[in-house]
Amino acid sequence: MLNGKKVVLGIEGSANKIGVGIVTSDGAILSNPRHTFITPPGEGFLPRETSDHHREWAVPLVKQALEEASLSKEQVDCVAYTKGPGMGGPLAVCALVARIISLSWKIPIVGVNHCVGHIEMGRLVTGAKNPVVLYVSGGNTQVIAYSNKRYRIFGETIDVAVGNCLDKFARVLNLSNDPAPGYNIEQLAKKGKKYIPLPYVVKGMDVSFSGILTAAKEAAETASPEDMCFSLQETIFAMLVEITERAMAHIGAQDVLIVGGVGCNLRLQEMMGQMAAERNGRL
Repeated sequence: MLNGKKVVLGIEGSANKIGVGIVTSDGAILSNPRHTFITPPGEGFLPRETSDHHREWAVPLVKQALEEASLSKEQVDCVAYTKGPGMGGPLAVCALVARIISLSWKIPIVGVNHCVGHIEMGRLVTGAKNPVVLYVSGGNTQVIAYSNKRYRIFGETIDVAVGNCLDKFARVLNLSNDPAPGYNIEQLAKKGKKYIPLPYVVKGMDVSFSGILTAAKEAAETASPEDMCFSLQETIFAMLVEITERAMAHIGAQDVLIVGGVGCNLRLQEMMGQMAAERNGRL
């Protein structure tokens, strides 16, 4: 306990980043250290090597989180961990660490759904009450809204996730994975001047990225990396804005919340924000 509020230590390691956060029951974030497994340019991250990375960093990050929060382990009331979805090996490492903490510190353990965690974290930080949610990350692309005490999926990718599409194209261009391939695509896209036509694949409320990725690979043989990154971003983000707006119209929502790693992209935020403003809503 801390000033009468419960304290939760959470461990997230569903992909190549492992993080340990400490929060209080009223939503205050006390610490949030993390470490990312960076592979060489042109390479992705594999489950075994990623699991080894998480095993190496889990305990130091727990110690760092406690130090940054100025707490002792006796003040932690609960330990939480990402139960899934995600990469099996890395998830198992974090679950094992959480179980060890639960048993040795004699505190309850709670498994958290990765997707719901993203949404609730976004709602907590922004104060959004009932937004349409665009969940975009390396492994997920979904348009979600809350109805009848459950999160409902209105639309999603029918093949690869948007983050996976960007990561694969970054490997085509041999871009650095530091700090993230999608971030480096975003920086190149800012220098792009010519739009290269790419397939625009929206099927009802669902999207498809695999054909766009194939077309982008072929176009990259003659077009500049800057123009290709610009064109790829503009195309796939327009698709995401379209299905998000359709969901907002369907349920009569004003607000839209973007969660997941791809949500850090400023161009996606700009496009989504413009759409929301035109509907007298907010991002």
